[in-house]
Formats: sequence, structure tokens, C-alpha cells
Amino acid sequence: MSLAAQISLSIGTFDLDVQFSVEPGEVVALLGPNGAGKSTLLRALAGLAPIDGGRIAIDDTVLDDPAADVFVTADARPVGVVFQDYLLFAHLSALENVAFGLRARGMPRAQANKVAAERLGRMGLSDHAGHRPAQLSGGQAQRVALARALATQPRLLLLDEPLAALDAGTRAEVRTDLRRHLATFAGMRILVTHDPIDAYALADRVIVIEDGRVSQTGSLAEVTAQPRSRYVADLVGVNLLSGDLAHGVLTTPTGAQIVSLDGAAEPTPDGSALVAIRPQSIVLHPEQPLGSTRNVWPVTVIDIDQYADRVRVRLDGPVPLVAEITPAALAALALQPGSRVWAAVKASETMAYPS
Repeated sequence: MSLAAQISLSIGTFDLDVQFSVEPGEVVALLGPNGAGKSTLLRALAGLAPIDGGRIAIDDTVLDDPAADVFVTADARPVGVVFQDYLLFAHLSALENVAFGLRARGMPRAQANKVAAERLGRMGLSDHAGHRPAQLSGGQAQRVALARALATQPRLLLLDEPLAALDAGTRAEVRTDLRRHLATFAGMRILVTHDPIDAYALADRVIVIEDGRVSQTGSLAEVTAQPRSRYVADLVGVNLLSGDLAHGVLTTPTGAQIVSLDGAAEPTPDGSALVAIRPQSIVLHPEQPLGSTRNVWPVTVIDIDQYADRVRVRLDGPVPLVAEITPAALAALALQPGSRVWAAVKASETMAYPS
């Protein structure tokens, strides 16, 4: 039994059209740029935004099917939601917040409070049951919101950027805590995030949504190994170039050529293809280098970003690139915006695959 969703939904000029499934016990991370449709998708699953076409079913129970005139309201769906800002009721205690959904479903107060207390105990928050949200830390508020979502025993748990409201110092600790608590939930779990670290730490599989469509899906390792869009390439920090591949040479739309020897057991077939180049594989030279390196291009430095022990250099030229070098190399080359240098990449340091 699983979640099966085919969602077509238009809001103003935005059009969402996606299809996917999630298995019990699986954590799926939704990745995508702002405005891609991730939150709209979660709202549709939660019953907060009726779909225009398609079908949403959990365990063969249809929740939304416009063609069959079926729509189950949000309060009647076996779905729990942890919102980005948690949306705890400020005037209620942690215990009362967790009990709220149970009481809304008709459970007597005493029983609801008992279940809520047990949920808070699992979260290590028994000592904070009487505290209101303003008296809780960010991590504690996140755990109360998760306890509230799980108290109704949903089949599907939706988490909308559950770590986004936390400061950097708290985030790693709460991420570990969240992973432990998610492991105790046997249903389907969908996590919206912008952070690939969250996806790596929490998810079994990722679905990338761009412009209202699924652009890529698979494990994070699969997606990062062969990014299929500029967004994914930027997310994982690699250069992505597209063009036509013939006999191991990719020709870009501007006519630039990249020789690729990706080392795969089966050579990449000729045709439309992508080539990924790690920034760390790019070597910068003050003069045109001599030797066996197959890929050498004149480039101009556009921007320089320095992060402690590494420097990312954005380059423009026949093949626009981002290179990553050491601070020592930056000083030796005396780079600054406008500097003209040569970029070199070994063919063996590129990876080609069909687009």
C-alpha cells in the first residue's frame, strides 16, 4: 500500500503537473528552486488545494479525483503536516497543541491529553508539556510540531522545510534528532527542502521539481552523479554543459568542444548529451598550457568567492565554468575580476551521459 499521486493544478499563471508514488517507510525529499511548485504540491496532498485533474490515493483510498467528484477534506485525510514555521497555537501549551488534532477529531479531552503526553514523552519533552511556544527553543518547537502531526497516526507525513526556521548552530543537532524520530514512523514521508544536506541525511529518494514538472528523480547519489538541469548542477556544485556528442566529443550550441572520456564500461552513445565537470578538476594557468590535456580554453574571470580554504572562480569564455582553487593558487595567479587566464580539464575528469 502506498501513496499514488497524479496532480494537475493551476493557480493563476502557474501550472503544476506531476506524477509520483511513495512507499510505506520511505522518506522522499522534494527539491527545487523557489516557485517550482513544492509547497503547492504539499497543499494538494494535505487537502488544502483541490486539484483540477488527476487522482490522489493513499492505500487505495481515493482522496481527490475531480473526474469522479471525490474530494476528502483536509481534516478527514490520514495526513499529518509539519509546517515551515511550525504554526503552533501561541495561547496553548505544548500538551494542548499536540492534543488539538485529536480533539478536533472528536477524542475526549482526557484521552487526547493522555495521547499527547505520551507523544511528548517520546520526543523527550515531558518537562515542557506545560510550556507555551514562546517558552520553547526552536528545536523544541519543531519536536512539538512533529508530535502534533504524528499524534493522529497519519499514513502520510508532510514536512515543509522543517529545519528552515532554525539557526545554523541548532540545525545539525535537530536534523539528527528529526532523523531518529522519522525512523519510528512506518507511513509515507515527504520532506520539502532547499538543502541537499537535509536530503542526504533524511531521505531515501529525491524528486526534483522545476517549473511545475518533475525534472529528475532517484537517490541523491544518482541525481548528483548525473544532474539533468542547471538547478541540480548548481545545487550539487558541478558544471553542466549540454550539446551533441559524437565519438566522445561534445559540441555545445556555441560551437565549443569538450573531449570526454568518462571511464564508463559502455561508452556514452552519440547524440544529445550532457557533460558534468567538477570545479575541483579545473586547473587555471596564466598562459596557454602545453602538454596532453585535451580541454583548454581561454577564459575571463567574472567573479571570485573565497570560503576559508577554498576559492570558487566564475569564468566566462567558450565554455562558461566555475573553478575551485586554493587560496595559494589565487595569490600566485593574482586573479581578480577581468583577469584573462586559461582553463584546463583532463578528458578523464569529465563525465558524459545522454540528456
